[in-house]
Amino acid sequence: MINDHVDTPSITPKAKIYTLSFWLLCASSFLFFGSFSMILPELPDYLASLKGQEYLGLIVSLFTLSAAVSRPFSGKLTDKWGRIPVMFIGACISGLAALVYPLTTTVFGFLSIRLLHGFSAGFKPTGTSAYVADIIPTKRRAEALGILSMFSTIGMASAPILGSWIFLTYDINTLFYCSSVFSIGSVLILFGMKETLKNKEPFKLALLKIGKADLYEPSVIPPSLIMVLTTFSFGTVITLSPDFSGFLGIQNKGLFFSFFTGSSLLVRFLGGKLSDHFGRILILRYSTLCLCISMIIIGFATDATTYFAGAFLFGIGYGLNSPTLFAWAIDLSPEKSIGRGISTLFIFLEVGIGMGSLISGSFYQGFNARFPWLFMISAFFSFIAFIIVLTKKR
Repeated sequence: MINDHVDTPSITPKAKIYTLSFWLLCASSFLFFGSFSMILPELPDYLASLKGQEYLGLIVSLFTLSAAVSRPFSGKLTDKWGRIPVMFIGACISGLAALVYPLTTTVFGFLSIRLLHGFSAGFKPTGTSAYVADIIPTKRRAEALGILSMFSTIGMASAPILGSWIFLTYDINTLFYCSSVFSIGSVLILFGMKETLKNKEPFKLALLKIGKADLYEPSVIPPSLIMVLTTFSFGTVITLSPDFSGFLGIQNKGLFFSFFTGSSLLVRFLGGKLSDHFGRILILRYSTLCLCISMIIIGFATDATTYFAGAFLFGIGYGLNSPTLFAWAIDLSPEKSIGRGISTLFIFLEVGIGMGSLISGSFYQGFNARFPWLFMISAFFSFIAFIIVLTKKR
């Protein structure tokens, strides 16, 4: 059930919930997620051109590792310094990293930039989610997060297709520069937005000192556990889908993401409303089961039709899963530690994605016969998540 102990804005039936600030936040998220997603389909070949094929799994895992490491800092800064500056830092790092990619000529240099790039994902989404929690009432929280994630997902879905087109039409460096432009646009939107954190503290170096209590928020462990189990499949998908697409004869490696994101968009808004009405646990039962089945379908696909059908189902599961888990985590977080609660959930998200990417990439090593087994591992973790939420009361 939704925990109503968190103070949120009170509204009347005729009150306007979705203000200009909310829609600007959605636009900023669209550009931010698009900025780093547009380069993903081409990074495996780019790494291979640097003679780093054996490090395929590190493309995503290093990104998620640095994002996870930065979460305690972003969570504390979000709760103490403000939502806006944390979002600003994240978007700026993303733009800077994209500009540096063309300058690297070694595998070590490329992986170092991936590590830097991950810090952007550790900051921007944390501040964004906390901002939404400030301006949206509890009973509409999952719905709002679903709308926000729709824009983020559109960015993640359309950007890889655009990125592949830019690469095929121009070159990889032009793709990196376009990625930076998206990040800069995400930053510019933030100017003029009003800070929502009450009792904001000025920045000081002491805020960067992380104690044991800053590492995680104990109250959000239940949704965090489901998060790490289900995002393992996402790490596997974004690591293997470019090669799997090529194996199946699909030239545009971004098409998988379009099917996945398209179905995700169809359910995010509705899933959020259902989560607010029927409770988080019930929706999570359906989402985890969908993720499990989708991994099985994708793993044993032998043609594009089956492959894209699995991607479509995967999007449904992920579209239901994400806003519900974030709403549940915010519900459980103490009022003064919403940023820490969100950052904790994100840490588990990144650990799940990083593990999925590292394990799938390390075991794949260019052997196509291993595709089914690697996707079955992801299905197994999603099934465990399903069993856990099945045993919980609504």
